[in-house]
Amino acid sequence: MAMVAVGDYLESVGARRLADGEWGLTVADEHPLDIGIRLADGLIRIQAFAVPAADAPADDDALHWNRSTRIVRFARTRSGDLWVQADLFADASEALDRVLGLVVEAARAARAVAYDPPAAPGWLSGES
Repeated sequence: MAMVAVGDYLESVGARRLADGEWGLTVADEHPLDIGIRLADGLIRIQAFAVPAADAPADDDALHWNRSTRIVRFARTRSGDLWVQADLFADASEALDRVLGLVVEAARAARAVAYDPPAAPGWLSGES
């Protein structure tokens, strides 16, 4: 049942069905944001590529940001690319819209730090 509800919601916001239980969603932006969503084993996993390794902030900055976030987190690939991830229990799929918003917000904030230094004061810059 969760698969139907998640699929209906995602398709209503323009997501593409990629496979059974997998969707892709592109958010138009200065740098379009591609988000992958997968429903498996009772979890909805959301991943979005944020910043390539060449432009990504230092590891200690990403670790510091993770200490300041809830629900979403930053992760690195072995090559150094920065991603935003979130997991949500399938039973809590009514919160999917809010969690997707947090993923988009985190990716945009990381991109602002990478491409628009110095960043405006905020939770990623360490200033409030």
